[in-house]
Amino acid sequence: SNSKILTCSWSPDGHLLALGLASGSVSIRNRNGEEKSRIDLPQGADTPVWALAFCPTKEENFDTICVTDWGKTMSFYTVAGKPFGKERNLGFEPLCVRYMSGGEFILVSGCNNTCYIYSRDGIRLAQIGEAHQAWVWACASKSNPNLVALGCQDGKLAVYQVLFSPVHGIYKEKYAYREHLTDVIIHNLLTDQKLKIKCRDLVKKIAIYKHRLAVQLGDRVTIYELYLGDGGMHYRLKERLPTKVECSMLVVCTNHIVLCHDSRLQSIAFTGLKEREWQLEATVRYIRIIGGPPNREGLLIGLSNGQVVKIYLDNAFPVELLRIDSSVKCLDMSPSRKKLAVVNDREQCLVYDLTTNHLLFTEQNAKFVAWNTSCEDMICYSGTNTLNIKADNFPDHQIKFQGFVVGFCSSKIFYFHQNHMSTIDVPLSAPMYQYLEKKLFREAYEIACLGVTESDWKNLAHSALDALNFQVARKSFCRIKDFTYLELIFDIQERREQGDRERDLLLAEVLSYRGKFKEAGRLYARGGRSEKALAMFTDLRMFDQGQEYLGGGGDSDRKTLLKKKADWARNINEPRAAAQMYLSAGDPLSAVELMAQYGWVDMMMETGRKISGGAEAEPVLWKIAGALRDQGKLSLAAEMYRKLGASDQVLAVQVEAGNWTEALALAEENPKYNETVFLPYARYLAENDNFVEAQKAYHKAGHPEEAFRVIRQLTENAITENRFNDASYYYWLLANQALQMVATGSSSELLENYYLYERYATIYYAYHSIERYSEDPFTAHQLEDLFNIGRYLIQETRNATLPGISQFTLLLQMAKLSQQLGAYKLARHVLSKIHTLRIPKDLQEYVDTLTLMVKGKPYQDNEDLLVMCYRCSSYNPLVTPNTARPNCCTNCGQPFIYSFITFEVLPLVEFHLEPGLGEHEASRLLEEQPVDDDNWTQNIDENVQSMRISYESPLHDPFTARLISYDGATDDTEPIIVTRSMLKSMEMSNVLICKYAKPLPTRFYKNLLPDVQITTCPQCNKIFHLDDYESMLLERGHCPFCRTPRDLLQMREPSHQVL
Repeated sequence: SNSKILTCSWSPDGHLLALGLASGSVSIRNRNGEEKSRIDLPQGADTPVWALAFCPTKEENFDTICVTDWGKTMSFYTVAGKPFGKERNLGFEPLCVRYMSGGEFILVSGCNNTCYIYSRDGIRLAQIGEAHQAWVWACASKSNPNLVALGCQDGKLAVYQVLFSPVHGIYKEKYAYREHLTDVIIHNLLTDQKLKIKCRDLVKKIAIYKHRLAVQLGDRVTIYELYLGDGGMHYRLKERLPTKVECSMLVVCTNHIVLCHDSRLQSIAFTGLKEREWQLEATVRYIRIIGGPPNREGLLIGLSNGQVVKIYLDNAFPVELLRIDSSVKCLDMSPSRKKLAVVNDREQCLVYDLTTNHLLFTEQNAKFVAWNTSCEDMICYSGTNTLNIKADNFPDHQIKFQGFVVGFCSSKIFYFHQNHMSTIDVPLSAPMYQYLEKKLFREAYEIACLGVTESDWKNLAHSALDALNFQVARKSFCRIKDFTYLELIFDIQERREQGDRERDLLLAEVLSYRGKFKEAGRLYARGGRSEKALAMFTDLRMFDQGQEYLGGGGDSDRKTLLKKKADWARNINEPRAAAQMYLSAGDPLSAVELMAQYGWVDMMMETGRKISGGAEAEPVLWKIAGALRDQGKLSLAAEMYRKLGASDQVLAVQVEAGNWTEALALAEENPKYNETVFLPYARYLAENDNFVEAQKAYHKAGHPEEAFRVIRQLTENAITENRFNDASYYYWLLANQALQMVATGSSSELLENYYLYERYATIYYAYHSIERYSEDPFTAHQLEDLFNIGRYLIQETRNATLPGISQFTLLLQMAKLSQQLGAYKLARHVLSKIHTLRIPKDLQEYVDTLTLMVKGKPYQDNEDLLVMCYRCSSYNPLVTPNTARPNCCTNCGQPFIYSFITFEVLPLVEFHLEPGLGEHEASRLLEEQPVDDDNWTQNIDENVQSMRISYESPLHDPFTARLISYDGATDDTEPIIVTRSMLKSMEMSNVLICKYAKPLPTRFYKNLLPDVQITTCPQCNKIFHLDDYESMLLERGHCPFCRTPRDLLQMREPSHQVL
């Protein structure tokens, strides 16, 4: 721009420079001089920008600029050039603008030869000094103290000190004060709740009373009223009084404001009507509103001539209360309005009785005074670095203190110090003890209720109890929740109501609680209650003193004393002697408890064998048996239980000892003990990883839900610990359990759970290999096997999200395998899915590199990897469309049959029997010799039976003919239905039969490639290549899926064939 630069300002961080131009624009540039944004004022060249400044503090997290122009306006903008806040009219041409007090205020000087101070929102507050003889070209400020320097065109330099005097008002706990000259803060000094009112004008005076707040602004007085909303304390505008008067004090009442100027008071209603005016004899020095009905409130006024008057708003005549010989500085009235405290200019606090105008007392070194709003006889006054609290006519209690007191509520004192109102909590212990010294318990209790420590409450309670003042003692003990003494007081008062008013016994009770036992014993004896003295001394283990009060009680008293001695021996760590004393005192149960505590098995058995039977002996025997059982002496415990005749406990001991043979035999004889025996037996089996037998035991115990719960918990733990092979096994157990429960009842939900758990078991079984491949440096699987497993998992987890299965891990390993085996089309598809997931930072570079490598390869898959459907003879792409069913042929919908080790698609086609053809009949037809005489070979050894059949022409086989004649355009996707004639034409060696537990049907498969030897696990009916299955049995000793041991598999009746 070619416009002249008139002014400039740097941003607080020094990164931006704002230039004010003569063209009426502001150019904001960085440190390199590049323009970042531009502000064009509306009137352009008619409003050259002669002054601007950055605000030192950010507004809503962004920098703002104050721009003043010769259009006599002040506006605010963000660094992006957007207007911020309201545009203000200055009324003169500005020459300089500066922020002061950390951005709270703005200084503006100009051609009107003056400098004004504005709020940060642009509201004019005051003029700095008098008008000068020339333009004020420059201004600057400094904090602590607040100094303002002005530079004029005629060379004159002026420095002013700006004083921000406090403007505030207080009524009881509500305190209102001015903030930032334009805001009013209402502070509840008890709850520390604060509320801000933005007045957007200079606040000159503040007054507060109950639910009213009056704020004097430049040309008006605004009245606010308090209302309690859902959010707590709120003030809303009630009235605006357009009055522009200068007053020294402002007071607000319910419906009036009172203005004080020198010696004249004016009462103005909220409607603006001036109702009354009072002319007093001297200047008003202090005003305090003392309350009253609406429109009839009273004001307490202190004058400079020492006069104290009271004015009521509905009375035109002031009432003189008293007159002192010096000017009134501060005053306050007691809650009952019967006493008046006055502080004069001589720093004296004078307290008068208003009923007689008699001076009660005078205190020195007092500058401010406040009466306790909750206590008639307590005041506090502050002087030079001291705070004094005085109760009645007692000497005052003095503490070190800075500031002047303005309020006294219960134990909280409100004081003003360094322009800040604060609250302190003062314990009133000293006044309370002054009343206690005079035995004034009621007054001491009233003082304590205002606020003392717990130890003070305790001293008050004991002092009242010593004086037999039960009412004050009971209230005081309730405060400290001392239930022991409360019970004592309640007991004493109850006995007194029943006529037991013997003073010696009452004093004895109190003395015994005080610890004066000898005196209490003598008082008990004198009152004829020697048994109480004996009980007291035995409880205190003072047995020698207790002997004095035995009297003629006989054997019972001696036994009682002996038991007490045994208790004492027990407590002083002499347990063996205590046990003997208990036995001598006829208390074997206590003796056995002590023996059990110290584990003396021999003594317990000796006591149990000596004790005779009967109802009295049963608790002792039960205690001995339980103690022996707790200490692991189960055979000895069983002896005691047999002596008691508790056969169920004998059985429980056997279960606890793990004698399962005896316990199970007893349960078989008596079925009512099934739950008692089989439930812990099932837990024992589950803890030892024998989950199959544990499930049976849970069923016998009648708790099948426990079997589910245990296996579910094991499943969750296995998934959490990444033991996915174990998770697969546990899910298979859950599926098997659900199927067994379906067989015993009829529940479609359990059948659905079976299919769901069986599917989860298959998924976790396959995912185990992928997860190990991603974590371990070596793998025993072939890459083609891992590729098949990954493709199977992608299909199965397409619409399912299982805990512990990481889609990122699965897809990444699949992408790596696809790239290695030449399935580039599948690799691209998988990598595109990976990029939709959250990729770990340490693998991001590897994924990007793999993506680039795959994109450089042809967009096609290795034909050797394509999956062939043995029903329709069509090849399926590696990427199955989302519309097709998972792991099914995309042409005919036939599900693929996988080998559950290599996950290679097996040459099997499932077929169903025609209606009316049962499973037994189908097996019989298959066992018959086929009509065609084809060449066949048979090989039989100890463990394996294999057959190989070769047809000269496949057309002779009706099943094969059906497959060859399949037309995807016309045939349906339902499984093949075979007839009796078709079964007769099949070779038994080419048919695979999987027999499931009821109610699941038997499934039939036809092997289309007899050269491929296939077998199934008779337990889980999973299908495998014969060589892989036998190798896994030899390696692991069990089925790789259901973990059924090899020995059990060989013992089972064959339900499958080896093809």
